[in-house]
Amino acid sequence: MFGVTILGNNSALPAYNRHPTAQVITLNDHLFLLDCGEGTQMQMNLYKVRRSRINHIFISHLHGDHYFGLPGLITSYGLLGRVHDLHLYAPSPLQNILGLQLSVSDTKLPYKLHFHSLENETMLIDDEKFSVESFRVFHRIDCWGFIFREKRKPRKINLEATTKYNVPVEFFERLKQGEDFIFDDKIISNEILTMPNKPSKMYAYSADTLFSESLAEKVYNANLLYHEATYLKDKSDKAISRFHSTSAQAATIAKLANVKKLIIGHFSSTYETLDEFLSEAKEIFLNTQLALEGQTFLIT
Repeated sequence: MFGVTILGNNSALPAYNRHPTAQVITLNDHLFLLDCGEGTQMQMNLYKVRRSRINHIFISHLHGDHYFGLPGLITSYGLLGRVHDLHLYAPSPLQNILGLQLSVSDTKLPYKLHFHSLENETMLIDDEKFSVESFRVFHRIDCWGFIFREKRKPRKINLEATTKYNVPVEFFERLKQGEDFIFDDKIISNEILTMPNKPSKMYAYSADTLFSESLAEKVYNANLLYHEATYLKDKSDKAISRFHSTSAQAATIAKLANVKKLIIGHFSSTYETLDEFLSEAKEIFLNTQLALEGQTFLIT
């Protein structure tokens, strides 16, 4: 499974039972936390997120609605007896902030917390089955987006054909990489023994940002794009002054980037209802959905 569960979809002020930004990405056996606003732990409980399976946390920037829930979560892990390592990817000042909070409360974590500073657009994780990379967005302070990609072998095994030609199981990995097989001194073409695999899928998370067409290049061809939509288009001047985007601008990025599906969130507390956000975005990019809390979006 490759999917995104929305824990919080509001901007700075919690309102109308909407919470600050937080998302959980499920990629096969891995869970990743993206941002950690106030109330994230309560939302995890509500939506039955297995927090013990989260080994990597990504914080896009140091505005409170994106990380004020993190010190509590880190402490809770200790109280719950976590012993396996936790990796945190965030702007460098957060390391000192967390260090001070843990120091003044004399908190000793029973697990290793690895801090990875976000300083450049780079590959953050390059695992056998997935990768995570960072890219800059345009906010008042340093702010980062993230791209999650699954990895697939180029080819899939054709079991009927491999049985026919007595291909040993230990050769399967080489077949998946495109290698031919020799049987009775004859070369059996890889195309006979395998089938094309499905294309890898990609999730792009574009954090708080001023509208910029250049972002479309960063998230091009994503299967699913999350883009902030703090305001409706009649408040585009306000969006510019606060380094945010409108629903129409988020949809424009999705269209330019040729993404498959768009979800929009980070709604201003000015708005009690969200229907107009969806209507405005769909005028430009039809396959748009609201990032509603508790909903899981499968990446297909």
